[in-house]
Amino acid sequence: MARTIQSLERAAAMLRLLAGGERRLGLSDVASALGLAKGTAHGILRTLQQEGFVEQDPASGRYQLGAELLRLGNSYLDVHELRARALVWADDLARSSGESVYLGVLHQQGVLVIHHVFRPDDSRQVLEVGAMQPLHSTALGKVLCAYDPVAHSELADTAREAFTDRTVTGLPELEGVLDLIRARGWAADIEETWAGLASIAAPIHDRRRMPVGAVGITGAVERVCEEGELRAQLVASVRDCARAVSRDLGAGRF
Repeated sequence: MARTIQSLERAAAMLRLLAGGERRLGLSDVASALGLAKGTAHGILRTLQQEGFVEQDPASGRYQLGAELLRLGNSYLDVHELRARALVWADDLARSSGESVYLGVLHQQGVLVIHHVFRPDDSRQVLEVGAMQPLHSTALGKVLCAYDPVAHSELADTAREAFTDRTVTGLPELEGVLDLIRARGWAADIEETWAGLASIAAPIHDRRRMPVGAVGITGAVERVCEEGELRAQLVASVRDCARAVSRDLGAGRF
């Protein structure tokens, strides 16, 4: 069996302890409940407090769960709600477009694929849920950067690799691309990340009108494009899908 890290086990036990019972506990209560020396318990609580996972009441000195845990929990729920709301619409998009459909969210300076619908044919395909895509060159990544301020700021801090001779890596040029995306409401990637493949993506918004993800299709250039231009019907289908998911998340009409 793989070895575990004792300090992390103790920190997890503290969070579970604070999540139940009286919710606010003193240092002696925590140390006693977990069988720890006060100095050890205090050191772990101080670390959790610095990270925002624990808060200390100034008047009583007691500890309770912090706001950072709530933020992380909401993020987890948002991703799962997004995926649940998008399932039917993503299937419909795959059928109508004949291409693979991807649902992505911002994660660790990239795009995390949280749902993938296979292209509706008999070809051999690999499930890409959990895969990461770059922000600067993919349609999903660029549309997130255009609409999500956090993703936009991450763009400057990421390594912008030139995957093909079509990849745009310079920040001034990328800012121009993002302006165009905001103006037309969707993003494209024509052989900027993978040779022979083209993608189209549009943003998904929640009830607060905040960008929470993006949905897009990817397929062979000869199917997604016609005479060097993206097929208008495919662009419309992707945008309709994004609007439908946004409406289901409470965003209303866009």
